[in-house]
Amino acid sequence: MVEEKTVGAPAPAAPQRTVKQRLTRRKPVERLTEEAGHGEGGSLRRTMGLAQLTMISIGATLGTGIFVVLGEAVPVAGPAVVLSFVIAGITALFSALAYAELAGMIPASGSAYSYSYATMGELVAWVCGWCLMLTYGVSVAAVAVGWGEYINELLRLVTGASLPAALTQPPGADGGIVNAPAAVVVVLAMVALIGGVRESAWLNGAMVVVKVAVMVMFVAIAATAVRDGNFAPFMPLGMAGVSAAGATLFFSYIGFDAASTAGEEAKDPQRDLPRAIMLSLIIVTAIYCLVAFVAVGAMPWTDFQDTEASLAHILTVVTGTPIWSVVFAVGAVIAIASVVLVVLYGQTRILFAMSRDGLIPKVFSKLDKRGNPTANILILSAAIAVLAAVVPLGHLADATSIGTLFAFGLVNVAVIVLRKRRPDLRRRFTMPLAPLTPALGVLSCAYLMLSMGVATWVTFGVWMLVGLAVYFGYSMRRSTLETEPETAEV
Repeated sequence: MVEEKTVGAPAPAAPQRTVKQRLTRRKPVERLTEEAGHGEGGSLRRTMGLAQLTMISIGATLGTGIFVVLGEAVPVAGPAVVLSFVIAGITALFSALAYAELAGMIPASGSAYSYSYATMGELVAWVCGWCLMLTYGVSVAAVAVGWGEYINELLRLVTGASLPAALTQPPGADGGIVNAPAAVVVVLAMVALIGGVRESAWLNGAMVVVKVAVMVMFVAIAATAVRDGNFAPFMPLGMAGVSAAGATLFFSYIGFDAASTAGEEAKDPQRDLPRAIMLSLIIVTAIYCLVAFVAVGAMPWTDFQDTEASLAHILTVVTGTPIWSVVFAVGAVIAIASVVLVVLYGQTRILFAMSRDGLIPKVFSKLDKRGNPTANILILSAAIAVLAAVVPLGHLADATSIGTLFAFGLVNVAVIVLRKRRPDLRRRFTMPLAPLTPALGVLSCAYLMLSMGVATWVTFGVWMLVGLAVYFGYSMRRSTLETEPETAEV
């Protein structure tokens, strides 16, 4: 007997599940892979090869960290800041290996969020996605503020004048009304992304070439002033200073995972994503360590100040002319704009994946006729532009590192879980010495998290509480898995 379907009939009732079952329901890897090819509302277009994916990761990573954070870390670690970069880089390496294995199996836009959904269940996936919202969203705003500072610095170097505080500071800060340059760079990135992912990828590639050239220029000039005496004492504040600086410098590595958010737009994601992630991390780490070594060798560590102008100041001291500082400032403006573009791109793709799963409103997964999530880009860019323009970020910006470390820790756990639960899955790249290496990845993330201040932990805790309230009040009941049978879960 064929069951008749009545127009306007109520939707079938959702299966009855306990709260525990709802919190731990998972999406099979096969389903995530299938959705990456033809999800609801159409699919993102596969246009990027290995070079473009690598440039995305470098573009998201090589920027504010080396231009700004180095000046904060040297007074804490002294010449041993090079060792701090190595510690932060090793932590990033463990997570990069984990990302490489998972990205080769699950080429989805959600990055760590999708990996957590496939292995540890919906609640953990939500927490991971919520952390990534903090990491990507706030870091874009923070980077945009840094871009505005370099624009002002460039104007001072070239013209001797600067923008008024009313247009460069948030309300209540030194006579500020709105940080216009910070909002402008977000809007420019938004326009580029709306133009299409292929065009944005080529624009980012050009900017990456420029900023790598600027870093090479700095090393070549500053290396002529390196003195052995500037490295003594090597560790003036002990290992505690090195660890604290390493936690701060981890901000410099945020972004290498950006290629994983392009999983649904890569031509051959299983092959190219692992290669792009590892290649970008190797290139960025080499540049960071070389720049740090030359910087502390060219200028006594006690002369470093907590300012974004440390590297530019070294060039002025070494050459005796501000010309190279101007060139460096131009490169910094380009470099930081590249970070804004790529990190904003990554955030839109994570929101796209979460929206497709029903955990946030469906408008974020709507695609236009060209396969571009235009509404997603507009809404997110508007929110971040406002945040960058009117909110003093303070400790909220520091929380980007702790949110990233938490998400990276979950990615390492996901490798261990998936190795045990699904050993049958084909892995184009395998994390060596697992489960030892992912376990070390978790421990190294925890080590750097524990090196952070109380204020950062308080901010992170408040953000997590808000996220849990949103999940239990909205997302859990609207999940696409809510009305599906138990067989949809692994």
